Amino acid sequence: MEFCPKCGAMILPSNGELKCNSCGEVIEIENKESFKISRKIKAEENVKMLGEDVDVLPTTTETCPECGHDKAVYKLLQTRSADEAPTRIFTCTKCKHTWRAYD
Repeated sequence: MEFCPKCGAMILPSNGELKCNSCGEVIEIENKESFKISRKIKAEENVKMLGEDVDVLPTTTETCPECGHDKAVYKLLQTRSADEAPTRIFTCTKCKHTWRAYD
């Protein structure tokens, strides 16, 4: 397998030369018998869009001060010095109100 010296993308043999599909860099093949493609590789989309409302944060029982709902997701952030406890940032799962709690 060869890689483009200009952009680092994989380059494949084509008509007696190596051609980069990304930047178009062309390199002459010295030994033409040493390069061959055994199968065509099909490009596929690997990125899956999950949307904005996908909650991957941990859920806890915490009462929202805005709507009174009892479920919230939270994250921990170190907002003060390292020897102090982290700040808990809560987001209500119903109304999306955000508030913080300190220990």
